[in-house]
Amino acid sequence: MHNLGRTRSANRRDHLLHTPDTFVRTVLPGMERGAAVVHISPAAGAAFTQYTAELEPGGTLGPTASHVPAQRFVYVLAGAVDLATGASFQSIDPGGFAYLPEGLAHTLTARSAARLAVVEKPYQPLEGTAAPGMLAGSESNVVSVALMGDSDLLVRSLLPDGPAFDFAVNTMTYQPGASLSMVEIHVMEHGLLMLEGGGIYRLGDAWYPVTAGDFIWMAPFCPQWFGALGKRPAKYLIYKDWNRHPLG
Repeated sequence: MHNLGRTRSANRRDHLLHTPDTFVRTVLPGMERGAAVVHISPAAGAAFTQYTAELEPGGTLGPTASHVPAQRFVYVLAGAVDLATGASFQSIDPGGFAYLPEGLAHTLTARSAARLAVVEKPYQPLEGTAAPGMLAGSESNVVSVALMGDSDLLVRSLLPDGPAFDFAVNTMTYQPGASLSMVEIHVMEHGLLMLEGGGIYRLGDAWYPVTAGDFIWMAPFCPQWFGALGKRPAKYLIYKDWNRHPLG
């Protein structure tokens, strides 16, 4: 039966909920044997772009946009990819990730059907600090930290918390019933992809049920809060701009 225009997706001034029933796939320049679901971009008011890339075996992601130099972060959701640069080669499995600095020539090729969470953002230099180099790792090797001492809410920081990096990417895992201890309002913006489980997200003055596969964008100063529901942990991958002065 036709859904008669109903969806959980919502697009508001200070937030976006993008649910799979509204995904539209497109092929980005340079991408081969694959497609992208673009969740957020500067066209919607964000200072970064985030998309999910879906690659067939042998498919390639392609370069970042040539007219806007950008750094790239990739997190493997499913399948496996090979990452090659002029000086290195490595395979990345689910839960693996890579940071690729602005200007680094590289190829990402799927060894099997693969899905990737991709963040791209122009680099914001910091005077007196060298730009970061390429970094690759696996989430399973990152130590989890209890958020504000709550052992039911664990954070894994996938990028070093140093001034060279102008953004952070973390995973956050909530045990059933766990929640943020406060409604947060802050200058950083977020891109969030639900990986497992579900719960309730407050965005602005609205409350939304969310589940694995949903994407959320939160603009700077958007009121935000999450609580996990159900019988399994809820987990998401979350981006935020970081380590830079609000004046730029």
